[in-house]
Amino acid sequence: MTESVSASGPTDVGSTGQPGAAAPGPAAGRVARVVLVDDHRMFRTGVRAEIGRTEVTGIDVVGEADDVESAVRVVAETRPDVVLLDVHLPGGGGVEVLRRSAGAMGEPGGVKFLALSVSDAAEDVIGVIRGGARGYVTKTITGGDLVSAIFRISDGDAVFSPRLAGFVLDAFAATDTPPVDEDLDRLTQREREVLRLIARGYAYKEIAKQLFISVKTVESHVSAVLRKLQLSNRHELTRWATARRLV
Repeated sequence: MTESVSASGPTDVGSTGQPGAAAPGPAAGRVARVVLVDDHRMFRTGVRAEIGRTEVTGIDVVGEADDVESAVRVVAETRPDVVLLDVHLPGGGGVEVLRRSAGAMGEPGGVKFLALSVSDAAEDVIGVIRGGARGYVTKTITGGDLVSAIFRISDGDAVFSPRLAGFVLDAFAATDTPPVDEDLDRLTQREREVLRLIARGYAYKEIAKQLFISVKTVESHVSAVLRKLQLSNRHELTRWATARRLV
């Protein structure tokens, strides 16, 4: 978490404050209780170290989870102000966590969700927003911008990394339901992530680093994608993804 989303930070939709403005933390006498949900322990450790110094940031990390079941349980037990939610999780993904946490979100002053994911795919953004998340930022966000986003989400604002806000506006402005892509639906969320990165020209080692998985796991996902889509090589895969505007 060392590369900034942009010079001005996340886009704040519906807030009267300026994008990238300093978050109201300890100086304003505020503390936001946060749960981290991500299936990569090292990433959770990094986020906690970056934002979890309560006396400095005003963020109190009250729980962590690495899959859908543990996420639903921790959210129910801790009732945090904000949940930082990865989109791709074992057990059904971030959308399933949102579905099963609808009660906690619906209460007065209920739990709010901010998606924090490596994926910048329109379908992922739209899926979690429709599921009830209040915002979506990518993992390239800086610690300071993430703290600011957490407080804004806690206040009821909607926050997005700059280019992602357009996906949401376009989706909710559309009057027609997008057609179902049966081929794409055969792929798991993780396979879709690998597919996009392959189509963008990333090497296996680069994909492994980006997704926090091993090179062998990347190879396994690529093989599964090629088999399911009945393609022979990455060049055909790239053409397939480009034709569907997934790149």
